[in-house]
Amino acid sequence: MLEKMLIRKVKFEERSIVANGDVLIGQNSKVDYGILAKKLVVGERVSIGGDVIGDEIRVDSFSTIGGDLVSKGDAYIGEFAGIDGKLTVYGDLEIGRNVRIKNGFEARGLITIQNPASVVFFLLLYLMLLFRLGKVEEVFNLVEDVELEPSLILPEKCSVGVDRIFTTKNADIYDSRILGTIRARNIYIGGSEVFGSLKGREVIVDRCEIHGSVEGKVIYLLNSSKVGVHVRGDRVYMEKGCIVEGGILARDGVWLKDSIELKTDLGEKLGVGQGEVQENVSESISGSGR
Repeated sequence: MLEKMLIRKVKFEERSIVANGDVLIGQNSKVDYGILAKKLVVGERVSIGGDVIGDEIRVDSFSTIGGDLVSKGDAYIGEFAGIDGKLTVYGDLEIGRNVRIKNGFEARGLITIQNPASVVFFLLLYLMLLFRLGKVEEVFNLVEDVELEPSLILPEKCSVGVDRIFTTKNADIYDSRILGTIRARNIYIGGSEVFGSLKGREVIVDRCEIHGSVEGKVIYLLNSSKVGVHVRGDRVYMEKGCIVEGGILARDGVWLKDSIELKTDLGEKLGVGQGEVQENVSESISGSGR
């Protein structure tokens, strides 16, 4: 369901991740921080290591919250979930059986004790009902409403720790401040600051300051980006004005040009994994990194 990691306008603080929008976390993931967001949807068997605060929160079965959970609106807690702090809900609370809450709970609205349907199952049932009633227009309106472009998407089996962020999927990162080394399949990062390193197959660094190193098969440094340690890869494409303080090691060579134009299907967003590069000089280079 969640095909890539997305981090947009997110700030990593000492104990919490502060998101400017909604947060979606895939099943079997682990986050060592607390989370502050607008809406938060947590899949099954997810571990969150601190307080969770949001306008609306849904936590699926067998997930654990390592601190307090505060929902300014409604909250949905699946069966066998655990909360190591206090549960506070200012709207309605729908809660499954066998939920463990260490420090008690407070709910201002209606409390319903049952097993809330999982997020995916609930959406499928709702869409099937709308189709059965012939309300096709309502289906498209619902799909448009669901596609909210959240601030943070963590795919299944993702790990976010104090020193490392890991996913087997691609990672797109925009306008964020991140603590820890990022490991992903392909990485695009733009307008961000990372207090750690980047490691992937194809890595695109655009208008960023990386306080660690950058490692990959194919690496692009664009728009006055700065790397505090070294850059290591098979091929490195670098625009003039970029800075690498610790040196560059590239098995197949380093290309330094005035300007490098990336051709991607995402247009201005410059999504990762496309790898086709057309330089604004006499030579065109294809570097898929796959």
